[in-house]
Amino acid sequence: MDKSTHRFHELFAQLGLPQDDAGIEQFIKSHSPMAANIKLPDAPFWSAAQAEFLRDACLEDADWAMLADQLSLALREAASS
Repeated sequence: MDKSTHRFHELFAQLGLPQDDAGIEQFIKSHSPMAANIKLPDAPFWSAAQAEFLRDACLEDADWAMLADQLSLALREAASS
């Protein structure tokens, strides 16, 4: 198993999203606030492949899981900042 540590922008690359700071900020801004009762992989803005990647990352407690948690938190907090 790959034990490397990934960075936030790499999660966006895995999801096929813009991975520069401006692109990440725009994605979070345009998809926030995400309701507290929605799990990150179940959000309506993901493609099937993106949702599957996020679901697998969380279920398998993969090294991507921490970044997925950070993204979930960012999507929920962005509206309050």
